Amino acid sequence: MKAVLAKRHGPPESLVLEEVASPVPGPGQVLVSVHASAVNFPDTLIIENKYQFKPELPFSPGGEVAGTVKQVGEGVKGHAPGDRVIAVCGWGGFAEEVLTDASKLVRLPGGVDMEAAAALVITYGTSHYALKDRAAIQPGETLLVLGAAGGTGLSAIELGKLMGAKVIAAASTDEKLALCKALGADETINYATEDLRERVKALSGGRGVDVVYDPVGGSYTEPALRSMAWKGRYLVIGFTAGEIPRPALNLVLLKGCAIVGVFYGGFSQAEPRRYDSLMQELLGWLQQGRIRPAITARYPLERAAEALRVVADRRATGKIMLTTELGRASPRQPG
Repeated sequence: MKAVLAKRHGPPESLVLEEVASPVPGPGQVLVSVHASAVNFPDTLIIENKYQFKPELPFSPGGEVAGTVKQVGEGVKGHAPGDRVIAVCGWGGFAEEVLTDASKLVRLPGGVDMEAAAALVITYGTSHYALKDRAAIQPGETLLVLGAAGGTGLSAIELGKLMGAKVIAAASTDEKLALCKALGADETINYATEDLRERVKALSGGRGVDVVYDPVGGSYTEPALRSMAWKGRYLVIGFTAGEIPRPALNLVLLKGCAIVGVFYGGFSQAEPRRYDSLMQELLGWLQQGRIRPAITARYPLERAAEALRVVADRRATGKIMLTTELGRASPRQPG
């Protein structure tokens, strides 16, 4: 099988595409034939050894895929060859086949498109957990989404609207903000040309926002924190800007607000039953067409480095997908 490999730690351009032996599943493991693999920001970190998970070299990046079960190992129950699944593998997904524990598979309901399924877990899963469990967002509240045109930000817009919030999307270009509008954002802020805090103040009638969804960090954190309403919740998702901010904690005191960490991977390990419950709700919404991942670019497996470079440089809008020959040959199903 073909696999994109990190044989040394480095930028996307250091990756190589090689023919490698097909893995053999051991006890409790499943081998999945990959149709589509989502490209996420953590993939750009893991290949440079900057992520919290550090697989041994050589390895293939790619933390979530959709495909079909090819082979099951000893003791595996509930999965059989031919089953359509999402594999939440952490790494290994930029390949034609991926080996993972059976516990990391999610069965796909009928009618769900493979690419949409591959785009679901990391982005929508994170946003769903953040907004529903960590922020307990309520209908009528106001949600500010930073980095709103990325895959995670767009999922927060969609889910925020689905949960009844008024959504303000903030991004760096008018083109990105147009996509946010198309996905349901009520208002937009171009924080490259507008004062973030002043615009939030104007759009909220001086009250501020109830929830901030921040996957960016860096220089946007403090003005967003200053824009919180009383008893607001500031969701720390990640730091795509590259800088981990150090906000003044007196602002938390004065706003009566909370800074809330969102670590979806940790949540899946610590609360597996709740994780499964939220995942089933997401899959139901996807099957019903209530959420529609915005897949804006597709690359063949051999162009994985190009796809990762777009994400690393923060030029991506929506979700970027890698497709295998198997995935490109399969008929698209309505999602």
